[in-house]
Amino acid sequence: MAKPLLKIQRYFRRKPVRFFSLILLYLTAGSLVFLHAGFVGDNGPGARGARDSLIASEMGSWASSDTRGLGLMSRVFKEKRRSGRRFGPPWMKKTRQEGLGMVGRGRDYTSNWNRALKGRNAKDLDDGRAKYIGCYIDDTQKRALRGVSFFDYKKMTVFRCQDNCAERGYMFAGLEFGAECYCGHKIQAPNASDSECNMECKGEKSNVCGGPNRLSIYRLELSQESARRYGSAIFKGCFHQPDNVTLALPFSAVIQNMSVDKCVDMCTEREKSLAVLAGDRCYCGFPTPLFSLHELEDEGMCLNRCQGEEFESCGNDKYFVVYQTQVQDNRCMDRHFLPTRAKQLVALASFPGAGNTWARHLIELATGFYTGSYYFDGSLYNKGFKGERDHWRSGRTICIKTHESGRKEIEAFDSSILMIRNPYKALMAEFNRKYGGHIGFASQAHWRGKEWPEFVKNYAPWWASHTLDWLHYGRNVHVVHFEDLKRDLFTKLKGMVEFLGLKVSEDRLLCVEGQKDGNFKRSGLRKLEYDPYTPEMRSNINELIRTVDAALKKRNMSGVPEEYMPR
Repeated sequence: MAKPLLKIQRYFRRKPVRFFSLILLYLTAGSLVFLHAGFVGDNGPGARGARDSLIASEMGSWASSDTRGLGLMSRVFKEKRRSGRRFGPPWMKKTRQEGLGMVGRGRDYTSNWNRALKGRNAKDLDDGRAKYIGCYIDDTQKRALRGVSFFDYKKMTVFRCQDNCAERGYMFAGLEFGAECYCGHKIQAPNASDSECNMECKGEKSNVCGGPNRLSIYRLELSQESARRYGSAIFKGCFHQPDNVTLALPFSAVIQNMSVDKCVDMCTEREKSLAVLAGDRCYCGFPTPLFSLHELEDEGMCLNRCQGEEFESCGNDKYFVVYQTQVQDNRCMDRHFLPTRAKQLVALASFPGAGNTWARHLIELATGFYTGSYYFDGSLYNKGFKGERDHWRSGRTICIKTHESGRKEIEAFDSSILMIRNPYKALMAEFNRKYGGHIGFASQAHWRGKEWPEFVKNYAPWWASHTLDWLHYGRNVHVVHFEDLKRDLFTKLKGMVEFLGLKVSEDRLLCVEGQKDGNFKRSGLRKLEYDPYTPEMRSNINELIRTVDAALKKRNMSGVPEEYMPR
């Protein structure tokens, strides 16, 4: 035994570099084994059991104060308590890991829907998204669809055209020459024989995309929120003439052969956000308390054919047709950090998918101050949320976004605006964000796979416990329902600004109404063709809704909106 050891000693004496290399490898291997053992120990059954027992005990304490339905929550709630880490809770970490996993495997889940359509003729599709209505003649001098258009001579597909038109709020999408997409609100051309639309789509050989000077046109089934458009202008509706029209709309001109295009173009040149048609006169201006666009009239009152456009109405002396131009209303675009450090921290709390980002957009425009975040999201920072990079305790932002629901995290704030959304909508919105990004969509494979049932099982109880925690532990809580904010933005947003202790500017709020969507609004086209909720899911969620409704009423607040309640 001594001779072999002596030989090894002499070998490393002659080769010292190899000796030190061997020692280094040994230490590295030992460190990796030690670290692995540490990670396994943190996530072992004992650790999970301790966390679950802590959650069960907390949910049990709720049962003593709000008994109805909370037994169900304590049985099914498995979500781990989120720590106070600055860069995001575990559910966000899990999403990032899953996203990295998808990239690593080289899979493109966003294209699953298009792959599912292959082999089926788009003319046969009528699944709630779009309906084929026929082949129409198109003239390069006078287009059948006169909204926006785009071309792709390599990858054009029927769904891509439909989705682009729906995202911009158009009612019709038309494909021509295999690669051209046109959008519009009215078809201003006669139809042709279906046999004349005979060119395959450049990016989808199994479907037809019109032909030479022929459009394959689809009617889009848009969500109610989708805006009606004429070209680049958004149709706002029919309104009664304001009492002092020259003060409310100071710029006007009589236009020969009046058309929507001519009035919109004139007001765009004058850098006004409203184009108002009143017969042969065009008014330009901004929404003001004198002309707020809050009292919508029946469109039949504005029926008066434009002299220069037979398919459009131009209003009359008493009832005006109003369009919003592409001109940005700058009265609410200036945003800054607070001039002095805030003495109190105000949370903007919500369950994920309940409209927190949208609320931040509205608050920033209405107040002129940046909002902060408990986390950091680079995509939000790049979209203009400059408070995203500030530490949430910096005191430089007007309020702080958070999805946290632990007692320690809630009590760190002095007051809070609590956003609540219908759980059926909130769960679907968060599922889309998780698997499709802020304005993307989860693929059909995710909806029909194991991901959706597992997601509902884990997240639905959190929807209820999040609200209950903030009602129980929060100090000075101002509840805002997402649906109420959408229905009456002016009034609800005004209440939020007043809660933040700021003076309300009506002109600024009217400016916000014209730019309420922001950069994170999903297209209204991709509706699921089936109800993703099973009867068992609905039974559990309905019980959670009743529990939250009872908790709100117990604190002398209005309960959940009627559309939440099971029928």
